[in-house]
Amino acid sequence: MKKALAAAAILSVLIIATGCGGPRTSDLVDLTPATEAPAAQATPTKVVLATPTPLAAPPTPTPRPSTPTREPTATPEQVAEGQATPEPTEEPEPQPPPVTDIMIEISAGPFTMGSDQGDAEDSPAHEVELPAFEIDKFEVTNADFKVFTDQTAYVTHAEKQGLSSWRNEWGTGKDNHPVVMVTWDDALAYCEWLGKRLPTEAEWEKAARGEDGRSFPWGEDWDPNKANVKERGLRGTAAVGSFGDGASPYGIEDMTGNVWEWTADWYQAYPDNTAEDPYYGEQFRVTRGGGWFDEEPQATTFNRNAADPSKTANDDLGFRCAR
Repeated sequence: MKKALAAAAILSVLIIATGCGGPRTSDLVDLTPATEAPAAQATPTKVVLATPTPLAAPPTPTPRPSTPTREPTATPEQVAEGQATPEPTEEPEPQPPPVTDIMIEISAGPFTMGSDQGDAEDSPAHEVELPAFEIDKFEVTNADFKVFTDQTAYVTHAEKQGLSSWRNEWGTGKDNHPVVMVTWDDALAYCEWLGKRLPTEAEWEKAARGEDGRSFPWGEDWDPNKANVKERGLRGTAAVGSFGDGASPYGIEDMTGNVWEWTADWYQAYPDNTAEDPYYGEQFRVTRGGGWFDEEPQATTFNRNAADPSKTANDDLGFRCAR
């Protein structure tokens, strides 16, 4: 089921501010005012939510230690007295920034992409051959994104528009939660800063479902206790890695729930897909995985969604990097 993308960003903020259980008209909210009225939606089925169990945040990954600078073998006094000739001082090698940099390697080979059991845009199921690649084990966190902005003075699209952003209510006190309120352009800038990139849609799906075509990262049976989804009742992001039982076959965390994730690709029809979709083309980028406010259909490994890369930023939309 394709989510509406034209709702104004203020709607997302009002929904959060007025209570966790309120109705939500869009899962991916555009920061710009809507130019067309959204299509009528069916009345959602009432869901009885379980009382959430508090989650223990996983330990914050320890930043990489810096490599010490090589010291000269002779002191200045020895050099002055002609006792020794100093070795040339080498420039220290650039060190990676202190961010979470845990990546999982996915081996080359085929996998089944898409499904004939989901929405029209998810079909048909087809085999895709991919070369080996690496993908982040965790979604990029607020702490990671802060290192990036501190070192580069980067300003997100939401901040430029004077809207609420990852710096205030969406990130305050949540260092190890996934960063949200970032556009595709914001996410790409972060990945490129680290010498990485956004994963392709095919890479994302293989990392989530493995080679056996499973519908959820953990298998075929839906279990809301294995992901931060609407039925879990948290009504907001959780610390990355909080749902270890829901990891993918490769050990990658939060591929279902917590936040939707940007991918590199334009939203296009699969080969042999004849369904018409007004979002197809080179205007919207694919998002995957479902977020904390989504239900089973959106949380499958094959469900596709799309958003405007230049201005869509939402409280349940983040990303991870690949290379």
